[in-house]
Amino acid sequence: MSRIGKAPITVPDKVTVTVEDNLVSVKGPKGELSRQISKELTVALNDGVITVTRPSDDKVHRSLHGLSRTLINNMIIGVTEGYSKHLEIQGVGYRVAKKGKALSFTLGFSHPCVMDPPEGISFDCPNSTEIIVSGIDKEKVGAVAAEIRSLRAPEPYKGKGIRYVGEHIIRKVGKAGAKGKK
Repeated sequence: MSRIGKAPITVPDKVTVTVEDNLVSVKGPKGELSRQISKELTVALNDGVITVTRPSDDKVHRSLHGLSRTLINNMIIGVTEGYSKHLEIQGVGYRVAKKGKALSFTLGFSHPCVMDPPEGISFDCPNSTEIIVSGIDKEKVGAVAAEIRSLRAPEPYKGKGIRYVGEHIIRKVGKAGAKGKK
C-alpha cells in the first residue's frame, strides 16, 4: 500500500473543505482552490480528517492514490501558507524591473521581454537581479517560474542567465586555443 496515499490529511481550523462527487474544494485565508479527483478513488472527510482510499492494488490505482492525496494536501497548504519560487539573474547588464504588475526583463536581446502575471500569481522584485513568484497553486507557481527561467536559461560557459536561487550550473571549459597548430 502507498505510504503517502494512506496518510490522513488533517484540515486546519481556518480551512473549509467540501467533497462532492470527488470534486474537492478548499477555501482558506489566502483563497480558494478546487480539483477533480479520479472517480476510481474514494475521498472521505470525517471530523476534520481527509482520507483517500483506492479500490484495488492495480497499478493505475496505486499510482493515483499517492498523487491524489498529495494534490489535496498541496491545496490545503496553498490556501493557508501559499507557495513561492525565488529566481536570480546573473550576467552583466541583465536585470529585471517591475512595471505595474508585469515584469520587464533586459536580457541581452534587442528588445525588453515583458511578462504579465497570470491570474492567481504575483511577482515581487526586491532588487534588479531577484524575482519572487508567489501564489496559492503550487503547479501554477512552478510553471510560471519555469517560463521566466526559459526566457534566458543559464548557459554553461559563463553561467549567465536566469536561475533558481541555489541552483548549481555545471560549467564547461571554454575553447583551448590554437597554439602550435599549423
